[in-house]
Amino acid sequence: MLKPAQKCLEWLIHRFHIHLYNPDSLIGCVLPYHETKIFVRVIQLLKISSPTHKWNWLEPVKMSGVHLAKGTLVTHCYKDLGFMDFICSLVTKSVKVFSEYPGSSAQLRVLLTFYASTIVSALVSANDISDTLVAKLFPYIQKGLKSSLPDYRAATYMIICQVSVKVTMEDTFVHSLASQIGKTLTKIPSLIKDGLGCLIVLLQRQKIEGLGKKLFAHLCNVPDLVSLLHEISVAYDISPLLQYMLPRLVVTIIHHVTEEEEETEELDSHIYARLLEDILKDISLENNLDRLLASTLLEEYISYSSQKETDSKEISVLNEQLLPLIRLLESKYPKTLDLVLEDHLKDVIDPQKQEFFHQFISLSTSGGKFQFLADSDTCLMLSLNHPLAPVRLLAVNHLKNIVETSKESIDDSFIKDAIMMRVGDDNLDVVLSAVNAFEVFKKEFSPEETVSSLLSLFQRAELSQDGTWYKILELAADIIIKEEILNGSDQLLNQVAIHLLPFMIVTNDNSKSQEMKMATYLSKSGICSLHPVLKGWKEALEKVIKTTKPAELIGVANQKMVQLLADNINSGNPSSMLKMVEDLIAVGEKESYTLKQKVTSQVIISVLVSCCSSLKETRFPFALRVFNLLERKIRESEVITALEISFECHSELLDKGIPVEIWIQYVEKLNRGQMIAVEDAVMFAFSLKNFIQVLKPPESFLKDDKWWNPEHMKEDSRDYLHLLIQIFEVIIAGADALHFRVLMNLFLKVHLEDVFELFKFFSLLWTYNYSLSNPLNYTVKTILQTQALYIGRAMLSGQTVQKKKYLATTSSPVVICLLINLGSPVREVRRAAILCLQTLHEIESPLQPIIQHLVQKEEEIISDATYVAQDLNTLFEDLQIGKKLKSHQKLTEALKHLLYCVHSCPSYIAKNLMKILQEVNSEMVLSQLLPTIDQLLEKILKEPPTILKDEAVILHLALGKYNEHSASLLHKDPQSLDVFIKAVHTTKEVFKGMPTFQILALGKITKPFFAAISDEKVQQKLLGMLFDLLLNCKNTLCAQTVSSVFKTISVDAEQIRLELEPPEKAKSLGTIQQTRRQKMQQKKLQDTEPVQDVGSAYWQRVTLILELLQHKKKLKSPQLLVPCLFNLLSRCLETLPPEQGNLEYTKQLILSCLLNICQKLSPDGSKLPKGILDEEKFNVELLVQCVRLSEMPQTHHHAFLLLGAVAGIFPDKVLHNIMPIFTFMGANVMRLDDTYSFQVIKKTVKMVIPALIQADSGDSADVTRNIEEVGIKIINVFVDALPHVPEHRRLPILVELVDTLGAEKFLWILLLLLFEQYVTKTVLVAARGEKDAILETDTEFWISVSCEFTVQQQLQSLMDILRYLTKLPEKKEGEELPKTVSHRTKTQEQMVQVFNVDTHTSKQLRHFTFLSVSFMSQLLASHNFIKKVMEAGGVVALQGLEQRLLETVLGYINSVAQSAKENADKLTAKFWRALLSKAYDMLDKVNSLLPTETFIPVIRGLLTNHLPSVRRKAMDLLNNKLHQHAKWKKGQVALFLKLVPDLLAIAQHKIKEKEEEQAINRQTALYSLKLLCKNFGTENSEAFSPVLSAAINLINPEMKDEKNVLGSALLCIAEVTCVLGALAIPHLPRLMPALLTTLENTNELVSSEVYLLSALAALQKVVETLPRFLSPYLHGILMQAIRWEIIAREMGPTSQATLRVTSLKATLATTLSPRVLLSALNTVYKQIGKNWKIQIGPFMSILQEHIAVMDKEDLNSHQSQLTAFFLEALNFRAEHSEDNLKEIGQTEDYIINCVVSMVMKLSEVTFRPLFFKLFDWAKTEDAPKDRLLTLCNLADCVAEKLKGLFTLFAGHLVKPFADILNQINISKTDEAFFDSENEPEKSCLLLQFILDCLHKIFLFDTQHFVSKERAEALMMPLVDQLENMLGGEETFQERVTKHLIPCIAQFSVAMADDSLWKPLNYQILLKMRHTSPKVRFAALITVLELAEKLRENYIVLLPESIPFLAELMEDECEEVENQCQKTIQQLEVILGEPLQSYF
Repeated sequence: MLKPAQKCLEWLIHRFHIHLYNPDSLIGCVLPYHETKIFVRVIQLLKISSPTHKWNWLEPVKMSGVHLAKGTLVTHCYKDLGFMDFICSLVTKSVKVFSEYPGSSAQLRVLLTFYASTIVSALVSANDISDTLVAKLFPYIQKGLKSSLPDYRAATYMIICQVSVKVTMEDTFVHSLASQIGKTLTKIPSLIKDGLGCLIVLLQRQKIEGLGKKLFAHLCNVPDLVSLLHEISVAYDISPLLQYMLPRLVVTIIHHVTEEEEETEELDSHIYARLLEDILKDISLENNLDRLLASTLLEEYISYSSQKETDSKEISVLNEQLLPLIRLLESKYPKTLDLVLEDHLKDVIDPQKQEFFHQFISLSTSGGKFQFLADSDTCLMLSLNHPLAPVRLLAVNHLKNIVETSKESIDDSFIKDAIMMRVGDDNLDVVLSAVNAFEVFKKEFSPEETVSSLLSLFQRAELSQDGTWYKILELAADIIIKEEILNGSDQLLNQVAIHLLPFMIVTNDNSKSQEMKMATYLSKSGICSLHPVLKGWKEALEKVIKTTKPAELIGVANQKMVQLLADNINSGNPSSMLKMVEDLIAVGEKESYTLKQKVTSQVIISVLVSCCSSLKETRFPFALRVFNLLERKIRESEVITALEISFECHSELLDKGIPVEIWIQYVEKLNRGQMIAVEDAVMFAFSLKNFIQVLKPPESFLKDDKWWNPEHMKEDSRDYLHLLIQIFEVIIAGADALHFRVLMNLFLKVHLEDVFELFKFFSLLWTYNYSLSNPLNYTVKTILQTQALYIGRAMLSGQTVQKKKYLATTSSPVVICLLINLGSPVREVRRAAILCLQTLHEIESPLQPIIQHLVQKEEEIISDATYVAQDLNTLFEDLQIGKKLKSHQKLTEALKHLLYCVHSCPSYIAKNLMKILQEVNSEMVLSQLLPTIDQLLEKILKEPPTILKDEAVILHLALGKYNEHSASLLHKDPQSLDVFIKAVHTTKEVFKGMPTFQILALGKITKPFFAAISDEKVQQKLLGMLFDLLLNCKNTLCAQTVSSVFKTISVDAEQIRLELEPPEKAKSLGTIQQTRRQKMQQKKLQDTEPVQDVGSAYWQRVTLILELLQHKKKLKSPQLLVPCLFNLLSRCLETLPPEQGNLEYTKQLILSCLLNICQKLSPDGSKLPKGILDEEKFNVELLVQCVRLSEMPQTHHHAFLLLGAVAGIFPDKVLHNIMPIFTFMGANVMRLDDTYSFQVIKKTVKMVIPALIQADSGDSADVTRNIEEVGIKIINVFVDALPHVPEHRRLPILVELVDTLGAEKFLWILLLLLFEQYVTKTVLVAARGEKDAILETDTEFWISVSCEFTVQQQLQSLMDILRYLTKLPEKKEGEELPKTVSHRTKTQEQMVQVFNVDTHTSKQLRHFTFLSVSFMSQLLASHNFIKKVMEAGGVVALQGLEQRLLETVLGYINSVAQSAKENADKLTAKFWRALLSKAYDMLDKVNSLLPTETFIPVIRGLLTNHLPSVRRKAMDLLNNKLHQHAKWKKGQVALFLKLVPDLLAIAQHKIKEKEEEQAINRQTALYSLKLLCKNFGTENSEAFSPVLSAAINLINPEMKDEKNVLGSALLCIAEVTCVLGALAIPHLPRLMPALLTTLENTNELVSSEVYLLSALAALQKVVETLPRFLSPYLHGILMQAIRWEIIAREMGPTSQATLRVTSLKATLATTLSPRVLLSALNTVYKQIGKNWKIQIGPFMSILQEHIAVMDKEDLNSHQSQLTAFFLEALNFRAEHSEDNLKEIGQTEDYIINCVVSMVMKLSEVTFRPLFFKLFDWAKTEDAPKDRLLTLCNLADCVAEKLKGLFTLFAGHLVKPFADILNQINISKTDEAFFDSENEPEKSCLLLQFILDCLHKIFLFDTQHFVSKERAEALMMPLVDQLENMLGGEETFQERVTKHLIPCIAQFSVAMADDSLWKPLNYQILLKMRHTSPKVRFAALITVLELAEKLRENYIVLLPESIPFLAELMEDECEEVENQCQKTIQQLEVILGEPLQSYF
């Protein structure tokens, strides 16, 4: 967006707030720039947060501030059609606006680009394009097509293309769209091509059938349409457009041509025709468009002609117009029109249409092909291919007539094809006619076509079968044999001669036969005069026919032909004859099947054999080919070796040529078909004989040479040898047959008559298969070699001694060839060779010693191919020892002869000779071979190299003689060294795959060879040669070889030094001693002399030598190089001229060499013994200077590595320079992120730092401290550099550093320095919100650093950190002086300075301390650390460390706690609390980390620590561990039990410590013992017996101790007793009295709840554990239980004491047996008489609970005892009759509840006696009346519990209750029932008990208990109670409402009889007339309650009730009257009837 536009928008936003009022327009302006920041800023101005807002989808852009991605825009575009419409309408509006300003259309480019890219991308991305989307786009597409803006139109074209690709549209839609594109195509000329492309895409993708003519018209008006289409067609397929256009073009042309319209129309038709013509010329019609055009032309022509049939003028005009178009079509697509015409030909049936079809045909050049023949129903073309021969014959004749008359317009190619096709017809008449036609049309055929067509007839011809063939061949021969055809080409002439030759050979002696006639005709035809080979045959045949008998005609004729042809070939032009011979050989090689072929083949072979003798230059190559043919025929003839040829025949074998008889016999037998194979074999045998005879050696063949060496022979001689070997192999193969033996004799006689020549031939056969170069181009097979050896042995055996002597000398090749065969890999060859040698071993010769020696080892040689080489080595080793002088001389001579042969014999023999002499080494051998090596090297150096492959192998083997055995020759014979150096410089690669001789020669410089050179000058020369070679060579392999050679040889450093010296200094010195002397002199002058400039070549050489030294291991006296190397290094550091380049690499090499020397001198890095290397020579300052001056990291690396190595050797020198080294490393090297730099740092650290550590012997504290300070400085360098080190390198670097320094001493320092760096640097740099994240990351890193080391090292480091932190002051001294100033200052002076307090603030100090403790806590909990501990596995090994760590942590906690206490009232109090919390957290981590096996011994150790706090914390840790309830292993349990004595010691106050701390420690110890007992006491009870004893001692009343300790002791007793069980019984006499005494001390117990609860818990556990052994103490226990329940009640029901006492009581009640408990309870009951008020309740609750758990048997057995006890207890009220009734009642309730609990367990049988006994107990005459109270109360309680069952026993109570009711009714009697002060109360209570008991009886009655008698007995006493005012009005009122009325109401229900209800109701009604209003009121309520119970049954009683109620309605007492009203109302409700009418 342009700046002005942006400013404009900003102004509009500011002035008019368009972002609020015109958001759509604003977005429209910036949307094309959606990937810019402006768009984001605009969107952020808009209010689009509402989910329903149109632009809400841009909310993410607004929130994130990131520009709108193109993908998001595109996706929204195709998903929201409204948005797509917005984009499209935006474009149309913009175009409309800009149309008013024509020159500014370029400004729309951004918008239109955005429009095109967005819409097209949306169409591409949408998976499915809906009709709606297309409908939405179409109006805009139309507008775009109409627009005159090029960019808008182009965008529209793109959209149309994409729509057409993605959517299949309706035909009408496509039609409309295409028309519109066509219509607007030419409006913008620059876009015509694009419009056409769009149209093509549309037509490609949509159906084009429905397109109309409008588009065609528009397209025709496009200028340069064809050229545009041609351009498009180069890259794209335009066939859819042409498919639409071409048919319309044709139709338009045809229909416009003849219409009589204006000239303009005619011009139009010409335009269309020209358009079609241009299309045909320029555009290639593909996809069958050519066929479409042709068929449309044909169809429209026929259709139009049919319509205009009358007007011939119009048709002629049409023909004239179409003719050029059709011809053009035919020329461009020749086959297309033919195919169309053929297809239509079948369909045209109508004669009229046929006529028009023919007219159309006439327009084309090939029209005649489709003319119908007069005598057949088909056209010419079909007739020529008709299945019927007569039709084809007719067609051929017609064709012949056409050719003769030239009437029809048929193209020549069709005629030629037709004739040639018919020449190959299978009907001979057709063929004859075709040949005649051929003759007529022959001018149109080329000579080649003529010859090939007609010669095919000769190949097919069968003269003997059909006479027509003779006519055909005769005619064909006449056509072919013409000078004009054959004179032009020898090849054609040869071809014709070869093909006609079989027909010219006489195979039939009948002169009238077709064959004979043909042979005679051809001989006269002129071919004999044309071809020189056949020259004279016409006359020769005529002569033979005239002079020969018919019977011999065949033989003589063939013999004559062979002679004639051979003579002609021999006398002819060699080059042309050779071509003819090639053709003849080709014919001979073909398989022959027919008689003619076989005879021809034999004639040709005979001719070829005869030719071999006299062809000049080409004879031997030709002879080779001929013999190969003959050999193949002989090998294919299986019967040739089985032939039996008569002796006469054998004699004929010696004559030349094949006899006439053989020819006659051969042809006759072929004619008969008899013994064809045999006859062939005979002919081949004669041919072989002829070949042997005619073959002659060439003039160049030198038979007299010692060696027949094919390598040096001329080509003819090689071919001759090749033929000899081949003939020999053929004859040997058939040697079983007699005639082959004759042939062998003939062969030897003709070619190898001389014996020595014969053995030269054999020597060739024996050895030629070893040749690699194969000069003869022949393979001698191993079988042939072996056969030749055996034949040679036979021949050798038959020779005279004289000849043998010659053959055994070195003048003959025999012995040498046999010797090399002894090393053959083939066993049989070795056997044959040794057998041959045996024939010569007695013959005197120079080689006899070798032969005799080898013959003796026959078996070994035959068995092992390598044995001969080993054996010769053994033989000549003896020669070197020189035992016998004579044999020594003979052997030496023999060896010299052999070595001479290497020089003179063929290379393949020399090669194998060298192989068998491979292990023979000496100076003499090398000196003898030097000429050979030199000569061969010269051959290589020639251009081009002339060396053979075998010679290359010889040279390879000869160079092998340069070894330790011959090394001394190098200084004796300078030539040997020169030759060797020459070999080293021979770099040519002679043969691919074979290494160069340079490499081979270099390979000979082995360690033994170099060491064997005694002359140091020679060694120096070789070394110099190697270095020069390396300097100058460009071959990598050479460089590698030199490098490997240098590695292997052992070199003196002095030699290297000489090579490294500058050229002017490296003078040739006499000896090494002189060199050293001069070196010493130079050393003195070194400082004074100026450094001389040396050239770059020197530095290059130095660099290469240094590179080699990198990997040199075998270097003598390497220390000699040190001064030289430092000298070189100092030169490198000087300023160099620019042309010498940068010497950084050289520096690195020098440094590396120095490093290697150091490593060699001191492999373990220790100091050197004196005298090896002077310390002064090692210039460490120069190394430091090198580091400082160089900018290359690699140079730094090498220098550091060297310094590391020197640190061990000369530690003092390095120590002086150590800090500059590490400072530089921190500032530079550590920042590099590459593996090599990292390795260098590691190496330097590893090498330099150990030297520091070694310097610290431990003798001096000052030295140690100094070393520590240096170590801290080094670590500090690394820590400071750490932020700049690549992250993944940080950990390994620090680990390596600390590892090397010693993790035990320096890991803690590293960690503290890391913390310091964080506190002082990282925090300051970090942003406010990032500190936590950075701290987390850093902590993870610190943990990973720590976890790289062993657990022991980490734990040690943690202890060191804690010790260090302990020594640090609380605050900076300047701010506030601590209390222990002097002490801490002294400590600080002693300790290592890691965190300098002076340079940091107090806040940083606190942060540092807190960070350190936090880290330790996190480390101990980290996964990596725990994993490390698990991997260490050494629990025992860590035990001591962990104990010390725990002690240290506890000590630190103590220190922090002390500081926290001191600073409690200061500002830093919060810090100290947090630090203490972290310290405790760390302690927990340490504890949880320890495995049990380690933890227990550690704790055990801590329990004996001198610090009480440590002991206490140890016990806390133990307790935490025991709380885990883990499943402990046996071993762990045993360890835990070992803690018991230590804990007891603490608990028993056996450790001297402060009283204040003693109590809590003892308490903790006892608690620990309790937990131990709880966890392990069950299975290890014996171990805890002392614990119980000790605890009992502690609670002894005599021992006054702290309550908490006593409480813990009591808890311990509880637990131990529980666990010990029976084992605790012996302790009971001491335990129980002490325990009971403790419980009696109420004041102390109440004052400490813990003490109380502990005592109660102890008592409960004892009772629970040993209930059967507590009888002596049961009384006391019960008393304490009762007493403490009373005390606990005051503490509240939910107090722990109450719960504990309740639990104790339950334990007593449930665990003790009835026998023990009941007797004890009796005793206790008697004792508690005085305190009955408070003690009977608890007492009875114990008994009640005990009864509840008693089983039936126990209850039955103790029932009488219980009954007696309860009778005594129930008498309690009678005994305390004057006491407070409420208290008495409460106590009696306890007793009754207890009784009821027993009753509930009794059966009816057992309860009934008890009930009667109780009844009698209360009713006896002398019994106190108070017992009635008790009885009624008991009856009430039992009735409530037994419910309906109580009615079984209640019958006895009815009368007594009725009597008592009457007796205590004061309305009936005035006598008091009880003679007591409490009389009214007691009577009221008794009345209440009776009424309640009766109520329950009535309530639970289900067995009709209330009979009539019982009802009558109770009715009046109960009703009369309504007027019993006993106890006063209030008591009366309460009694009536709560007890009496419910009883009467339930009584009525229990009656269940209306006869009894009436009297009851009446009696109650009567009470309504009582004088007392209270009674009346009570009666009213009773009636109402009665009605409530009886419900509808009360209606019966209503009539009698109404009068009484009516009376009360007017009662004088208002209260009664009101109650009456209420009663009536309620009665109405109850009864459901209105009662007002009754009143």
